[in-house]
Amino acid sequence: MAHLRSPHFSFAQSLSVAVPLFLVTMASQNAPGVATMKASGYQLPVSPLMIFTGLLALLLSPFGVYSICIAAITAAICQSPDAHPDPTRRWLAAAAAGVFYLLAGWFGGSITALMVALPVSWVQMLAGLALLSTISGSLYQALTHESERDAAVIAFLVTASGLTLMGIGSAFWGLIAGGIGYAVLTRTRRPSLSG
Repeated sequence: MAHLRSPHFSFAQSLSVAVPLFLVTMASQNAPGVATMKASGYQLPVSPLMIFTGLLALLLSPFGVYSICIAAITAAICQSPDAHPDPTRRWLAAAAAGVFYLLAGWFGGSITALMVALPVSWVQMLAGLALLSTISGSLYQALTHESERDAAVIAFLVTASGLTLMGIGSAFWGLIAGGIGYAVLTRTRRPSLSG
């Protein structure tokens, strides 16, 4: 039989949940989301945006809403030319995504039952197809500049590896490895001699 329990605050539990959740959200959602938007030419007020999403998460976390952030995949899909040829009209894709998120929440049980009933390979295929243009566009942008190409490949490979250290996933470690790779490679490269 179920028993009701009143919630109580535990500093240790808060740290064990909040710090990894913060790192995962920053590394796998906020940082790639901001980078994706900037790479597409959108100038974001990053500090006010982080403060707003942080305060909203703080207010709503007692109700189970932990993951308010700049969604990297949604940002990448909604900012692509596939969403709308005119960059000033791409916000419509984000608004439509919001409506579909509400519908997905409303019909969450049915959607979950459908996804569980489908073979795992089908679900993976659907996710891959949905992200195909986003992945190819991101790879193109990451590999365009020769001076940054190696660091981008390092970041991509570490992220794709699925590496988990200290409970932190590969998206975070990919950013760290790419940043270290960029710092090391730009210091060790010598300018090419011309003429």
